[in-house]
Amino acid sequence: MKAKQNRTDSFGKISTVDYNQLQAALSDAQNIVITTHRSPDGDAIGSSLALAGFLKPKQKNVTVIVPDPFPNFLEWMEGATDIVVFESQKEAAEDAIETADVIFSLDYNRFDRVAAMGEVLKSRSCTKVMIDHHIDPDRSYDLILSDTSASSTAELVYRCAKEMNWLDHLNRPIAEALYAGIMTDTGSFKFSSTSAETHRIAAHLMEAGLVPEVVHQRIFDTNSYDRLQLLGYALSKKMDYDAARKVCIIALSLSEKNRFRYQKGDTEGLVNYGLSINGSKMAVFVSEELGGTKFSFRSKGDVNVNEIARAYFNGGGHKNAAGGRVEMKIKDAINYLKDVIENKLEF
Repeated sequence: MKAKQNRTDSFGKISTVDYNQLQAALSDAQNIVITTHRSPDGDAIGSSLALAGFLKPKQKNVTVIVPDPFPNFLEWMEGATDIVVFESQKEAAEDAIETADVIFSLDYNRFDRVAAMGEVLKSRSCTKVMIDHHIDPDRSYDLILSDTSASSTAELVYRCAKEMNWLDHLNRPIAEALYAGIMTDTGSFKFSSTSAETHRIAAHLMEAGLVPEVVHQRIFDTNSYDRLQLLGYALSKKMDYDAARKVCIIALSLSEKNRFRYQKGDTEGLVNYGLSINGSKMAVFVSEELGGTKFSFRSKGDVNVNEIARAYFNGGGHKNAAGGRVEMKIKDAINYLKDVIENKLEF
């Protein structure tokens, strides 16, 4: 076990977690809750299930709780069927949180990122541990493993497991979950956050039984006919490219999504098509939801969409990938977005 790190090491930027304290907290704990952010993605689910896989051999009661449903193309991971969805299983989720000795926050760094579940988590008096790679973490957590240079939260879970001497428990299901998180959050290893260490971790996961193409197929090659029809419609009818500002907007209303029998995750990755336009600097996917409109921002180079999302869209994330939300119908939300782009931003 290693003492508190407060340094720059081979993994990247400064980590503030004290692994001795984490070991002590987990040794005394019987009930452990692992939580992740609203609209869970591959990194959120993969890192959570991997951490649960590392903890279960230690005879702990481990519950993974998500604020709302996750895409069905992630349901193949071991343990996914046991995940508690706060939105539809509120009583079970609250009971698990109420009896928790340790609560982990994975892939988010503020309790307002988990909707109504955040208030329940904040009210619980127990050890709270953050493992995350987003900007500006809430420092009120008891233990923090935060590194904005990390490719993914799954990479940080692997790092934590290494420091805690848990890698003896690494098996194929855990390796697949970690790889799912790393692969999806790095855009299949093409984003700038992908480091040599990221590839070394992937190699170790392969040694533990991971077959990369199997995970890739389970996530990316399970499209429904309706999803492909929706993507075709969005790209052919709903893509608006401003060549002068080099910004692409793709917007879908709730009724348009319902026309194609939308399922959770059907628009995953859609925003990246806008960014792939030659010369594009920023792409925004605008999605109308019940009670508001969500934004997914992607950018290249020095265009900091984290700052844009924080300043104007009640959100945040990474420099080149962020999200936000406004309580507006989609027509008003698009007009607001265009006003911000035209009058508030410099390209």
